[in-house]
Formats: sequence, structure tokens, C-alpha cells
Amino acid sequence: MREITSLTELHTLIGQEVAVSDWVEITQDRVQRFADATGDHQWIHLDVERAKRESPYGGTIAHGFLTLSLLPMFFEQSIVMRDVKMGVNYGTNKVRFPAPVPVGSRLRARIKLLSIEEFDGGAQLVWHVTMEREGGDKPVCVVESITRRYT
Repeated sequence: MREITSLTELHTLIGQEVAVSDWVEITQDRVQRFADATGDHQWIHLDVERAKRESPYGGTIAHGFLTLSLLPMFFEQSIVMRDVKMGVNYGTNKVRFPAPVPVGSRLRARIKLLSIEEFDGGAQLVWHVTMEREGGDKPVCVVESITRRYT
């Protein structure tokens, strides 16, 4: 867990990898719960037997947006900012899913700070996050994530 005590300290981290998250396993239950929450019940995510037979991935895979939705968890388990009263997701500039996430995979995030733009009462941070699959040769998600922190 990376502890950051101030905005001044954050400025020294621009351009650097700030944190690497813990590994998180993607289970079929997690994929099912995401499908139920979003209404995306495509068979490549949920039908284990059909996916074994017909999918080019040899089994079920996580939704791309499930992978993306792990961002807040990865941030929470990786970085704590001591001088912040509240933080919010502000959006993304770019998102790509270069490789699938087979169910049973373990993922983690590498978090790099790209920029900081201060405003009255806080700052907007742009992060480059690369999510990787354990044993994979390509990232499973690459995203430019924008967060706001309020002091």
C-alpha cells in the first residue's frame, strides 16, 4: 500500500509508477453477478459448457467492463491519500481491452500518475493503469483514468 501524505508529494510522483495492486481472482460467480447487475448475459461469459465447445478462448471470459469496474478496488487496495476528505471517479480518456480474461485468472493493476491539475479545494489526477493477467503476455485492460480528490 502506497501512502501519500500531500498534494506536494503527489507532484513529485508525476511520470512514475506509484503503486501495484494485489492479485484478484476472477471467479465465475463474480462474472455471473456482474452479468446480473448489468443485464449482459452473453454466453461467452456465462455458459461454461458452450464456451468450452465454441469459444476461441476455451472457456468463459470476464466482461471487459467487469475488468474496468475493478479500477476503484485496485486504487483502494494500492494507494491511500492522507490529506483527502473525498475522492471521486471523474471518467476515462481511453480504454482498451487488448487480451481476454479467462475465468479463473488473477489480475492486478500497475498505476502510474500522468498529471495533476489543481482547482480550488482539490485536484484532478490522470492515471495510466495497466491491468495484467498473471502469466499473460499482453495487458487485459489499459485505461487512462481520471479521479478527483478533495481536501
